[in-house]
Amino acid sequence: MLDDKISYLFENGVVESLSGSCGTRDIAWSEHTVSKGVFLKHIVRGEDTGGALSCHLVRVNPGELLDTHIHNGKLEIHQVLEGQGIAQVGDRTMDYKAGSVNVIPADMEHQVKAGPEGVFILATFSPALL
Repeated sequence: MLDDKISYLFENGVVESLSGSCGTRDIAWSEHTVSKGVFLKHIVRGEDTGGALSCHLVRVNPGELLDTHIHNGKLEIHQVLEGQGIAQVGDRTMDYKAGSVNVIPADMEHQVKAGPEGVFILATFSPALL
């Protein structure tokens, strides 16, 4: 499973904005509505950025798949924080490993398959997803 160091940092961090601050521990993980073994934590919402962007932690458990989907009109950047896997973005396969940054153009089908340790991603959307 993923290194607990990254999880610890995000579980004990703070999100600061002009509207106030919130401990990341107080932001609940939610199960993905379609993909089994995928969990999301919405850490920056569009209401804090005037709709310009949003940031979400994404945890894909070992061997699980964030199934093929599209975010209409939204550019997505994945920063891989921990673990590894592969993404299929259109016709291109991208390696996901700690430290990589992957760009997913708006309106492009994509999926992420976690490796044997799982993968922990910071996903940023512009404009905001939520």
